[in-house]
Amino acid sequence: MTEQTPVNTATAAKAPTLPDAQTVTEVKHWTDRLFSFRVTRPASLRFRSGEFVMIGLMGDPHPETGKQKPLLRAYSIASPAWDEELEFYSIKVQDGPLTSKLQHIKVGDEIILRPKPVGTLVHDALLPGKRIWFFSTGTGFAPFASLLREPQTYEDYDEVIITHTCRDVAELEYSRKLIEDLQSDELMQELIGAENLAKIRYYPTTTREQSPKMGRITTLLQDGTVFKDLGIDGISADTDRAMVCGSMGLNTDIKEIMEGFGLEEGANSDPKHYVVEKAFVG
Repeated sequence: MTEQTPVNTATAAKAPTLPDAQTVTEVKHWTDRLFSFRVTRPASLRFRSGEFVMIGLMGDPHPETGKQKPLLRAYSIASPAWDEELEFYSIKVQDGPLTSKLQHIKVGDEIILRPKPVGTLVHDALLPGKRIWFFSTGTGFAPFASLLREPQTYEDYDEVIITHTCRDVAELEYSRKLIEDLQSDELMQELIGAENLAKIRYYPTTTREQSPKMGRITTLLQDGTVFKDLGIDGISADTDRAMVCGSMGLNTDIKEIMEGFGLEEGANSDPKHYVVEKAFVG
């Protein structure tokens, strides 16, 4: 956790006046469209792996009044609940109200972070099962970056399948490296156990650039390619659970596919077989 230290008057005079401010500790640009960053974590913040918070920056001053309003968006926390910092994974939209500014943050800068985590991609929203599917597109991988580093994921399931669909190979690098590091990191092996990390089945696909596995995950589910590749009979409500985070199109299509397999959508208050993160944008 980050320590709260008294601020002297000299420091206070220079300090930014952002509300709910947290300090950027790391920034990594993965492509010209994708970047990740880490910030300090409020000492009081408690969240469940897979949840999201509202983060942002102050908008431009109003041309007449000079007043500024915060620009806030929902961002899944990519770091696990036990991490001392918070990690986020973001797209860059050149004319986007927030990301056009957020993509230029540097270490030492401050962002706004509203410390009220919520979300449906949590283990509590699912009934017990044997196999968990994480379906993601683009930066929708972020909540699963959290859940893949969460020990409960491996306590609850015998098999963990993460699918990540992007347009180009370079856009898969964040998920590829995270999983590679996860399985080779001594700390993670000690925390989660090498035998548990061996439960991960990573299934990346691209839709534009040539790669070992091409196609939208929805198509590959419908024609059975995923099951053939992974040596699995199929998806059943008796054994399989799923979480979905991606574009609106993915969310809608996966819902239909899951329900075709007999799975029912759950919620925090009503655990079932699969859940979808509706707040995700991008």
